[in-house]
Amino acid sequence: MEYRIEHDTMGEIKVPNDKYWGAQTERSFENFKIGCEKMPKVLIYAFANLKKSLALVNNKLGKLDDIKKDAIVRACDEIIAGKFDDNFPLAVWQTGSGTQSNMNINEVIANRASEIIEGDFRKQKCVHPNDHVNMSQSSNDTFPTAMSIVAVEQVEKKLIPALDELIATFEKKVQEFKDIIKIGRTHLQDATPLTLGQEFSGYVSMLLHSKEQILSSLPTLRELAIGGTAVGTGLNAHAQLSQKVSEELSKLIGTKFISSPNKFHALTSHDAINFTHGAMKGLAANLMKIANDIRWLSSGPRCGLGELNIPENEPGSSIMPGKVNPTQCEAITMVAVQVMGNDATIGFAASQGNFELNVFKPVIIYNFLQSLDLLADAMHSFNTHCAKGIEPNHEKIAYNLHNSLMLVTALNPHIGYENAAKVAKNAHKKGISLKQSAMELGLVSEQDFDKFVDPSKMIGPNN
Repeated sequence: MEYRIEHDTMGEIKVPNDKYWGAQTERSFENFKIGCEKMPKVLIYAFANLKKSLALVNNKLGKLDDIKKDAIVRACDEIIAGKFDDNFPLAVWQTGSGTQSNMNINEVIANRASEIIEGDFRKQKCVHPNDHVNMSQSSNDTFPTAMSIVAVEQVEKKLIPALDELIATFEKKVQEFKDIIKIGRTHLQDATPLTLGQEFSGYVSMLLHSKEQILSSLPTLRELAIGGTAVGTGLNAHAQLSQKVSEELSKLIGTKFISSPNKFHALTSHDAINFTHGAMKGLAANLMKIANDIRWLSSGPRCGLGELNIPENEPGSSIMPGKVNPTQCEAITMVAVQVMGNDATIGFAASQGNFELNVFKPVIIYNFLQSLDLLADAMHSFNTHCAKGIEPNHEKIAYNLHNSLMLVTALNPHIGYENAAKVAKNAHKKGISLKQSAMELGLVSEQDFDKFVDPSKMIGPNN
C-alpha cells in the first residue's frame, strides 16, 4: 500500500494514498480499534447535507467564496450518493462529542473539494477542513445537529412506512375475521368470547397509537443545535447562521427543521432523541405482545391452541422432521428485546450531560439508528412472511369456543354469579357440558340455556 504524509497540529502522519481522509481521521482510526461498530452511513449522509447547507449559507453571508462553495457542495453531493463510503472508517467508540467523525467528513470534503478545484489534493490543498468546511462550526454543535437530521429523516422515510404496511395488513385481517367468534383469554385462562376480528382490531389500535406517539415526539427533535458552536454561545458564528442553515436543510431534505431556541440545552441534553426512542420502545412492546399472541394462537399443530395457521417458510428443526416454527414471530420478539436494551443505553447516556456538553453522542445515535433499522426491517419481514398469510383454523376455534366453561358468564344476569359458578364447577368436575350441568342442577331449562348462552350475543354490550 502506498502512503502520503498528512499533517495536523500534532505533526505529520502517514495516510493511505488512495483515501481522502486526513491526519485527524488517521489518528482516530489508529487509536480507537474498538469493536466492529462503525459510524452508520446514514449519519455520514446527514452530516454531508449539513456541511452542504453550511457552505451555501456561509457563501450567502459573504464568508465563503463561490469557487470553494461550489466545490464543497459537489463533494457533499458525491458523499450523499455513496461515492466515498469507504472513506469513513471510524468506530462508534471514539470521543464522546463525535469530534473525530466531524473531522473525518471535514477532511474528506476538503480534499475532494481541493481536487475539484486544483486537480490533485495530494500536491496542493486550497480547501481547508477547519477553515472552510468547518467554518463557523464546532463538533459540539454539528454532531448533535447531524443526529437530529438523521433521526427525523429515518423515522419519516423508513420506520413509519414499514409500520403503515403492517397496520394495513392487520386492518384487512380485521375485516376478514369479523364474523369468526372465538374464545377470549385472560391470565392465560379461558374468558368470554369475542371475534377474531375484534382481537386483531386491538392490534391495529396498538400500532396506530405507536405511530401517533412516535410522530408526536418529532417536533423537539427538529430543533437543531447548529449555531451553538463550542458551548452554546455561538462564538465565531454569524448571528443568522442557525436560522438560515435550518431553512436550507428543510429545503434540501424535504422536512421541517428549526433552530433550537436554546443552544445550551441543545448541546448538553439529548432528551428529544431519548423521548423519540422511548416511543419506539413502546412500539417494540406492542410488537412483542402481538407476535407472542400470534405464536401462541398458532401453537400446535395438534397439541397446542392451534386457532391460527401461519405460513410455513422453512424447516424448523434439525432433529424433528416436519416441524415448522413461528420463526418470524421469534425474530421480531428478539428485535423488541434489543430495542428495549438500547433504550436503557440511550436513557443512561442521555443523562450524562456534564456542564455544557453531553459526551455520549456516538453511542446514543448508534443505538437509536440500530433500533430504528431493526424495527423497520423486522416489521417488513414479519408482514411479508407471516402477517399477510395468517389464516383462521375454523374447526379448532369452534371446538375451543364451545368447550369453554367461561360461556357460563352469560347466565350471570339470569341465575346470579354464585349459581353460575356452581354450574361451571360442576361441569368441570364431572367432565360434562355447561348445558348438562345447568340442567342437572335444576337452575335453567334446556330452552332457556340455548337462549341465554349464545356466543354471538356475547361479543358486545347488551342492548
